[in-house]
Amino acid sequence: MKLDDDIHNFYEKLILERIEHLGLTKSKSANYLADLTCLALNQVPPRYIRYEVDMAFYLPQNERQQMEMNAAEAISKAIKYLDESEQGSKKV
Repeated sequence: MKLDDDIHNFYEKLILERIEHLGLTKSKSANYLADLTCLALNQVPPRYIRYEVDMAFYLPQNERQQMEMNAAEAISKAIKYLDESEQGSKKV
């Protein structure tokens, strides 16, 4: 059985939007961004949807804001972790 190609985790969109908003796609490597995305997504609960319109019409505004704050916090923690790890490896 194959799941529908339209099914995806809505947090993926929020995490990627936050990365773009911070300008990290212009200043960080593809490997850094991939690690950052994985670390951030592992901190938030999955929220699977099939169509973006479902979230636009059926998600209360306060819940959407909470999800955006969760994504921002997850990105901040992941950046801190990666930057500290990078600094630690340079000291060796």
